[in-house]
Amino acid sequence: MIDFKNGSYVKMKKTKGFTNESMVAPLFVPGEQFIGEYQAMRDFVVFTNKRVIAVNVQGITGKKKDFTSLPYSKVQLFSVETSGTFDLDSELQLCFSGIGIIKFEFTGASDIIQIGRILGEYVL
Repeated sequence: MIDFKNGSYVKMKKTKGFTNESMVAPLFVPGEQFIGEYQAMRDFVVFTNKRVIAVNVQGITGKKKDFTSLPYSKVQLFSVETSGTFDLDSELQLCFSGIGIIKFEFTGASDIIQIGRILGEYVL
């Protein structure tokens, strides 16, 4: 499992489509649909209509991967912070029962308001 206790997960930017579909789609359950994907250097996060899937690419070759499933049904609260004039990054904080707060940081080009709207739709 990804160690979320060490601050934020990664600073990510939106990908063009579902670039890691072949890797993540086999984990989908019936009725689960892709919403968005955000990637850092090698690690990435996929948002679906049921959960967040955080993927930690490990090792020198990157063949080993850790997939952490964070279901919306366990979210107790969430917070979105938009980018500003000088602080160009935005962030999403999710509080999961049994895990605690997980923070995702995004580049300024990410649409954090859309992420917040989508989460509200599935969490509330």
